[in-house]
Amino acid sequence: MQFPESWLREFCNPPLTSQQLADTLTMAGLEVEACVPVAPPFSKIVVGAIVQAEQHPNADRLRVCKVDAGTGELLQIVCGAPNARVGIKVPCALVGAELPPGEDGKPFQIQVGKLRGVESFGMLCSARELGLSDDHAGLLELAADAPVGQDVREHLKLDDRLFTLKLTPNLAHCLSVYGIARELAALTGAPLNEPVFPRVPAAHTDKLPVKVLAPDLCGRFTGRIVRGINPQAPTPAWMVERLARCGQRSVSALVDISNYVMFELGRPSHIFDLDKIHGGLQVRWGKAGEQLKLLNGNTVTVDETVGVIADDQAVESLAGIMGGDATSVGDETRNVFVEAAFWWPKAIAGRSRRYNFSTDAGHRFERGVDPQLTVEHVERITDLILQICGGQAGPIDDHIVHMPESKPVTLRVARAAKVIGMPVTQQQCADALRRLSLPVSEGDGTVTVTPPSFRFDLQIEEDLIEEVARVIGYDHLPHTPPLAPVTAKIRPESRRAPFQLRRQLAQLGYQETINYSFVEERWERDYAGNADPIRLLNPIASQMNVMRSSLLGSLLAVLKFNTDRKAHRVRVFELGRVFIKDATVADSDTTVAGFAQPMRVAGLAYGDDASLQWGLPARAVDFYDVKGDVEALLAPRVPTFESAAHPAMHPGRCARVWLDGEPIGFVGELHPRWRQLEGWQQAPVMFELDLPAVLERPVPVARPVTRHQPVERDIAVVVKEGVTHAALMAAVHAAATHGWLKQATLFDVYRPKKGAESAGLAADEKSLAVRLTLERGDANLTDEEIDGVVKAVLASLAERVQARLR
Repeated sequence: MQFPESWLREFCNPPLTSQQLADTLTMAGLEVEACVPVAPPFSKIVVGAIVQAEQHPNADRLRVCKVDAGTGELLQIVCGAPNARVGIKVPCALVGAELPPGEDGKPFQIQVGKLRGVESFGMLCSARELGLSDDHAGLLELAADAPVGQDVREHLKLDDRLFTLKLTPNLAHCLSVYGIARELAALTGAPLNEPVFPRVPAAHTDKLPVKVLAPDLCGRFTGRIVRGINPQAPTPAWMVERLARCGQRSVSALVDISNYVMFELGRPSHIFDLDKIHGGLQVRWGKAGEQLKLLNGNTVTVDETVGVIADDQAVESLAGIMGGDATSVGDETRNVFVEAAFWWPKAIAGRSRRYNFSTDAGHRFERGVDPQLTVEHVERITDLILQICGGQAGPIDDHIVHMPESKPVTLRVARAAKVIGMPVTQQQCADALRRLSLPVSEGDGTVTVTPPSFRFDLQIEEDLIEEVARVIGYDHLPHTPPLAPVTAKIRPESRRAPFQLRRQLAQLGYQETINYSFVEERWERDYAGNADPIRLLNPIASQMNVMRSSLLGSLLAVLKFNTDRKAHRVRVFELGRVFIKDATVADSDTTVAGFAQPMRVAGLAYGDDASLQWGLPARAVDFYDVKGDVEALLAPRVPTFESAAHPAMHPGRCARVWLDGEPIGFVGELHPRWRQLEGWQQAPVMFELDLPAVLERPVPVARPVTRHQPVERDIAVVVKEGVTHAALMAAVHAAATHGWLKQATLFDVYRPKKGAESAGLAADEKSLAVRLTLERGDANLTDEEIDGVVKAVLASLAERVQARLR
């Protein structure tokens, strides 16, 4: 909300500077976003009257003017403004005057000069040259009664400042200059000049028939007929000035009066052209299909959830938001109906946003406007109409249908002291609330307030505690350091930091992504097999309505975003939290009952294994590339992989990852069904692992370097085609080798050609060559010991995988 400081000080004028006043409001919760001068600095610019204007002898667009600037003699000034004419009063910059800085940032000083051979002793100014507006079409014309020679700053009241407040929704009672003054009086103790609403005597008895058919929409409807007005009467300069400094342009006298009272008292109102109303008015909910052309030119269609004011033929206004074009006042208006009403906030909230616009009236009504002062505000509007436009007022017609009931709210002093964080007495609490014009009754350790009609925000005890803290002043709250000991949580040496994991994944060629935890329900069903995800009560978007239980959907969405933009190679990862229903989870400082929230790390690779280059042929990334990345993340711990099924992964190219006998995640290709659905020619390969398991890493232990030479022996065994590498290695390490077998490596696989036996191998057999590395720490191995280890390995292979020596 924007308003001039001078207007505020008419209601409440504490002995504070502008900056102190701004600080006081801000510390009370009325944040002052800006406090700027109305006009930039300039000097020696006075009111001048043009008494003579003649054509310049050497220029068609210049005029030589004689100006009375109150100096005792007429000044000759050459001017090129198209509206320079005899009889008007304009700002006149005298010789030596300093105008506001121009585009170069330097002040402009007026000196005696010559224009086309004619001397000029000053300058006549436009609004733009004074920094008052961007209008430079002509001279700034001042009021006809402006005193000649008076300083323009004094005449236009330019030594003023504009306050811009950023108000929270609970401060609806401060959406007016008087409302802010009422707060300022409570904060500073300065006297408050309350507005007076003199009753306008009725000059006729005419009333407009009004029916309030929706008590849940309108609780009170007050109106009055004013006849015989002059709609073309000019708006007074003082009103135009104040509206402009509130950010509102002048439209016409009637519209300006309505806007002025809204800024002054916080009451939006509407003025109908009485002669355009057919019959009477009905205040009701809209009907499906009804249309209304608004004052902003838009035509809207209403339904049963939108409040309207209608006459006997059509809808004429959106209740509490904007009037209709059909009954708008204009130059031909002679009779008007002035309306002020109380609209229930819930009946107005969100309606204007439905039509993609907002209004000052809707902004106020949806937060709450005082229902008790509709008659007084109609009197104020009527008084201004009669002063400016003339006319004869009729009696006030006041319909009270359904008024809000104020329920007492009790504040416990002990509770207030605990919440505020400083000791407060009952007297302090009661005095603070009384200063805010709240009716207070005191009990034993309690203060009870019945909220007045203009305070819609006082509903619970915490609201009163906030008011007490605001009046005391947030800057007066004590600075109390925390008393609890601060103990650093040291990360165990056996667990690396997530940042180290991020660096390792980046070194493997992956790029980190950060995604919402809110996902599409389809992702949970298709990619996680979760038929009962955690649903959001108020999703930020309709398609992001559930919480994710897997990171894979987010990574696939990132891949889709990139491939749609012609990315041919994508490697991404994410460290994030997933959310799963789990009845075994108890409530604590870090958990929520019934919901598990584990951290996971997931990655995805798509496209070629390596970037395009000349040294390596192009090869699509496959399961084993990503499997190798997983092994690198877990090293030096050695995981095992076993065939498994996952909703998002290929049924034959998916493995569960085991570590120290515990399953920690999955790795595999995307299921062909989902690949075809997204239109990818190649299947991305993905992994998802429990983050704590990945972060665990054994602490390195020093071992002495052996003094004895290791021994290598190669064996080739024949096994069935179905024997896996894991089964082969398990059989090798299960042999009784006295701890001398340090390493076993598969280095060759041989299969016979299809349809024929080769080297003693059947069609369903294969030959596997394994290198055994043997080492003894206390002595060199003898041939007998080496042969014994080899025989033990062969025996274990024969027993476990039915292998025979080739």
